Amino acid sequence: MLNFLYKDALVLLLREVLNRIQFRYNQAQLEELDDETLDDDQQTEWQRYLRQSLEVVAKVMELLPSHAFSTLFPVLQENLDVYLGLRQFVVTTSSSRRLNITAENDCRRLHCSLRDLSSLLQAVGRLAEHFIGEVFAARFSDALAVVERLVEVTCYGSQTSLYDLETAVPSVLKPDLIDVHAQALAALQAYSHWLAQFYSETLSHNQSQFINLITSAVDACSPLITTKVPEKLLLSSCHLMVSITSTVRPVFLVTLPAVQNIFNLITTENHRSRLPQEAHILVCRALSNMLLLPWPNLPETEQQWQTRSNSHTSLLSALTREYRILRATADISPRQPVLDNVKAVIQQTLPVLRDLVDGISSESTKSRQICYQSLQESVQVSLNLFPVFIQQSDVTDEMLAFFLTLFQALRVQMGVAFTAQIIHTFLSMFTREQLAASILEEGSAGCRVVQKFLKILQVVVQEPGQAFKPFLPSILSLCMEQVYPVVAERSSPDVKSEMFELLYQILHQNWRYFFKTSVLTSVQRGAAEDTMENEAQFTAAMQAFGQSFLQPDLNIFKQNLSYLESLNSKHKLYSRKLFRTSMLFHFINVLLQVLLHKSHDLLQEEITLAIYNMASVDFDAFYSVFMPEFLNNCHGVDTNQRAVLARNFKLEQDLPSFTQSVQRLVNDLRYYRLCNSSLPTGTIKL
Repeated sequence: MLNFLYKDALVLLLREVLNRIQFRYNQAQLEELDDETLDDDQQTEWQRYLRQSLEVVAKVMELLPSHAFSTLFPVLQENLDVYLGLRQFVVTTSSSRRLNITAENDCRRLHCSLRDLSSLLQAVGRLAEHFIGEVFAARFSDALAVVERLVEVTCYGSQTSLYDLETAVPSVLKPDLIDVHAQALAALQAYSHWLAQFYSETLSHNQSQFINLITSAVDACSPLITTKVPEKLLLSSCHLMVSITSTVRPVFLVTLPAVQNIFNLITTENHRSRLPQEAHILVCRALSNMLLLPWPNLPETEQQWQTRSNSHTSLLSALTREYRILRATADISPRQPVLDNVKAVIQQTLPVLRDLVDGISSESTKSRQICYQSLQESVQVSLNLFPVFIQQSDVTDEMLAFFLTLFQALRVQMGVAFTAQIIHTFLSMFTREQLAASILEEGSAGCRVVQKFLKILQVVVQEPGQAFKPFLPSILSLCMEQVYPVVAERSSPDVKSEMFELLYQILHQNWRYFFKTSVLTSVQRGAAEDTMENEAQFTAAMQAFGQSFLQPDLNIFKQNLSYLESLNSKHKLYSRKLFRTSMLFHFINVLLQVLLHKSHDLLQEEITLAIYNMASVDFDAFYSVFMPEFLNNCHGVDTNQRAVLARNFKLEQDLPSFTQSVQRLVNDLRYYRLCNSSLPTGTIKL
C-alpha cells in the first residue's frame, strides 16, 4: 500500500504531466517541438515527448487507478465538449459545408483545444489495459463511461464529417479535425479487449448495452470506408473493424446493415471505388475474420460453420474474380502487352489472400479448412502462372510470399499430393542459372525470391513423417550444388542466412538420412560406430559451415556456430566417427585462428565454449595430438616461445579453467608475435 505522502505526490505528478502535454497550459514549449522530422524510431520529437509523458500517466494509473481516472476523465470531458459543440457552427449551402469560426483568436483557441483533445484521447487509449482481467468488475463503470464516450465521439465525427469542412485556416484546422477523429477511433480500438471481456460476461444475461456499443462503433466505421475519406481516417476505421472482428467476435456482427454495406463495397466490381491497397487488405481481413474465426463461448454445434463456409466461399469468389480468370493466360508469351495487366491483378490479389491466410494460421482446424476450401482454385491458378513469370522477380516474389504463407499455415489442408506437386514445380523451375541470376541482384526482388524459396524448403524438411522424404536428395543438391557455389564467396547475407538455416534443418530434422543408428546399437556401443549414409553430402554440408567461419560476416558466424552447437547437443555431432576423425581438429583450428585474429571478439565466449565442447570429445587427443601440432604450425614465434606456450597451456578439463587457458594462450601468442614483428630482421630465428 502506498502511504498518503506518496499518493499526494503521484497525483501532483499526474496533474503536472497532463498540463505539460496540453497547449492550453504549455503552448510556448510544445510549439517548439518538431512534429515533422522522423527519428530512427520513425517518431517526431513531439510524438516522442507525448509517448514518454503518456507512459508516466499509465504508470500512475497502475499505482493509483481511481485517482488517475478521476484526474484524467474530467479533463477529457472538457475538451470533448468543445469538439462536440462544433456542430452548431457548421453552415451548409448548396455547394459547400463550412465551419463558421473565422476570428484569428477563436481559430487559435480551437486549434489548441483540438491538439489537446487528440493527446488526451491517446492517454485514455493508453490506459485501456488497466480495466481488463481481474479488475474488470471493480472498474467496470469507469471503463463503460470511457467506451460510451468514445463511441459517441466516433459516431459524431462520422455523422457530421467534420474532416470534410471548409475552414478559415485549412492548413491547420483540417488536419486537427482529421487527427481527433482518427485518435478517437484508435482509442476505441484500444478497448477491444475490454469489449471482448464485456461480451463474455454478458452472454448469459441482457446484452442490449453491449449490442448498442458494437452497433454504434460499426456505424461509425462504415461511412469512413471509402476512397472519399482522408487515408488517415480510412485506415483508423479499418483497424478498428479488424479488432472488433478478431478480438471481440460478436455473433450478430455479420447481420448488421453497416457490415452488409462494407461487404457490398468490397465485393462489387468497380475499379474506381477500390480502396488503397493497405485499407483494402484490412477490410478484407475483417470480413474474412467474421466468417472464419470461432465465436467465443459457444459450442461447436452452434458455430454455424456450413453457413459461414458458404459465405466465405462467396466472399473469396468475389475478391478473386479477376485473378481466377488468369488461369487461361498460363500459356501466353511473356512478351505480350497484356502481361502488364496480368501482373497488376496478381500484385493486387495475392497480398490480400496472403493476409487472410496469415490471419487464421493459429486458429482451429475448422477455420483453416474453410479458408483453404475457399482458396483452392486461386492456389491452383497461382501454381499454373508460376512458370510464366519465373523470369520476372517482382511477380515471383509475390507468388512465393503467398506460397510460403500457405506452407506455414495450411500445408495439412493442402494435402501431401498437392504439396508435392508444388515442390516439384519449384524445384524444376529454379535452375542453377535462374538461382544465380536472382542471387546476383543483391538486395533486389530476385534475392527476396530465393530467400522465400529457401524458407518454403525449410518448412518442407521440418515436416514429420515420410511424405516429403523423397525430396531430400533434390533439396540437398539444390542447396549444396546450386545455391552454395553462388553465395560462398559473396556477402549475400540474406540468402546465405536462409541457406544455412535450411542446411541446419535438413541435418537436425533428418538426422537418420545420414546416420542409421538403431536403438539397440546406440545402447550397446554408444554413437561411435554409426552406419553412415550419404557421406559425401554430409561432408559437403560440414565444409560449408567451416568455410563460413573464415568469412567476416559476424551474424552468419554466430548463427552457424549456434547451429553446430545445437546439432551437437541434440545429435552428438562432435562424437560421430566421421566428424571426430576427419573434421574435429580442423574446426578447432579455425576457431582458435579466429580468436587470434580478433576478428570476431564480440563472440569470444561462444567461440571458446564451442572449442571446449569439441575438445571434450577426447581431451587426451586434444592435448597430446592437436595442441603440439597447432603450436608447431604457429608462425611468428620461435621454438623457445612455442615451448613456453605449450608449458603454460594446462591440461584442464573443466570449462572455467579451460576458458582461462585458451584466453592466456591467445593473449600470449599475440604478444609474442607483436614483439617479434617489431624486432630487426634476423634478431630471432622463427
